[in-house]
Amino acid sequence: MSRRIWRLAIVLAFLFMLVAGQTLWIDFFHASALDSSTLNPRNFTTSNQYQRGEIIAANGTVLAKSVATGTPSFPWRRTYPLGTLTAGVVGFSSTIYGEWALEAQYGGYLEGHSLPPQSFEQLLAPSEGADSVTLTLQPALQKIAEEALDGRDGSVVAIDPRTGATLAMYSNPTFNPAPFEVERASVQNAAWKRGIKKDVHGYPPLGLVATQQTIFPGSTFKVITTAGLVKFNPSLMTKYYSPIVFANLPDSNKPLYNDGGVACGGTVAEMLPQSCDPGYALLGLALGAQDLTATATAFGYNQIPPFDLPGVVASFFPKESNLAANPPFLAYSAIGQEDVSATALQNALVAAAIADGGKIMTPHLMSYITAPDGSIVKRYKDSVWKTPLTPRQAAQIVPLMHAVVTSGTAAQVGFLGQDDVAAKTGTAQIGNNLTNDTDDWMIAFAPASHPTVAVAVSVPFQAFNVTGAIKAGPVMKCVIEATLALQAGLPTTGTPTTCPTGVAKYVNP
Repeated sequence: MSRRIWRLAIVLAFLFMLVAGQTLWIDFFHASALDSSTLNPRNFTTSNQYQRGEIIAANGTVLAKSVATGTPSFPWRRTYPLGTLTAGVVGFSSTIYGEWALEAQYGGYLEGHSLPPQSFEQLLAPSEGADSVTLTLQPALQKIAEEALDGRDGSVVAIDPRTGATLAMYSNPTFNPAPFEVERASVQNAAWKRGIKKDVHGYPPLGLVATQQTIFPGSTFKVITTAGLVKFNPSLMTKYYSPIVFANLPDSNKPLYNDGGVACGGTVAEMLPQSCDPGYALLGLALGAQDLTATATAFGYNQIPPFDLPGVVASFFPKESNLAANPPFLAYSAIGQEDVSATALQNALVAAAIADGGKIMTPHLMSYITAPDGSIVKRYKDSVWKTPLTPRQAAQIVPLMHAVVTSGTAAQVGFLGQDDVAAKTGTAQIGNNLTNDTDDWMIAFAPASHPTVAVAVSVPFQAFNVTGAIKAGPVMKCVIEATLALQAGLPTTGTPTTCPTGVAKYVNP
């Protein structure tokens, strides 16, 4: 009898080990395949059937969460407390149109999934939950950008150049995610139609201007042209150009005029702060197509930045062969016109490269991901995307951009503590009409002596008689000052500023 019991015990132990092994196989080694399988019933249920994890801002503000409705047919409703302010980045989760933006990017974490077993009981009966994603985004800066843009099409991108953390990313037009929260298909369909309808400038609200729309960078591109000089032909940095109102270009009977018809010239140290168009056009010709193209490529042009959002597009710089065969195109490209186009994200990375000693850190929105029990599932690890310049080369450009603020085209902006801000303005002509024919820019970083923020502001489709300093400058002022205030931990009162409605209102909200 004892022998039979012993044999039965062996059989039972073997069966138990078989069950445990199968459980381990399913939970640890085959989970991802089962999650994506077409046989998985979860893949045929709508997004409101399960609770999703939260999306949380850097200051703890909840940007997206699931709320129980008590209705069996629609048990969970996704809500977005800050609405249009963060919609372009956060996106939405719709029962009809699926997931957009960060909701899609981190959907694998935000969706309910099996949790790693913490006990023997959970090994046999796995529990489920959803992870939450905490961002680097600061709602205070989003609000400042929104109010400073004041309803105009455009975008603001603020990055910590030391890490690539995205502190602000606001674009207009934007959309209201609330209609995508509801059960009725008619409401969602109407919101979708509004969202994909382009405005007068061709921008759909369901998108993100900062990462998906490119415009002429104008004179902000002179920072890249200057980097090309420093890197490939340093002697051009001290070459003197006599002041001229326009430059005659090879193979062209069309003179390239300076903005405003004012004569300009000198060395780079004089021409960058004053944004001398004819002088930089001649510098571009002297540098040559090969080196200018190589510099643009080194800064990330013609490549999609590895940013954690869907739909990011590459900025564009013409092929070397096209520029070499057409000197006027080369001259205009050196001042950020002709066929050159850039996103606000790309231009923020240009500013960040100079700010961080020639490195472009990989830009990102995710800071860390937490499990339902609060443990860290994943933490972002800083990495370098590009190194277009050495620290010594980048250091040569910093004082030139600083002079743009102290004595150049950005002097009128009136930054608080402008002795420690570095910038470059840009005003690109996009047509011959008397209205809506300039793309206006400013890129900047601060403090110039030890940068902790790099910003790009784009305000496209502006009137012919305005400049980047006039249109983008006030927005830049607000964002730079608000970011430095937040980083310094200043209180919500007593922050000196002349920004719309005041920075102090939004510091540490």
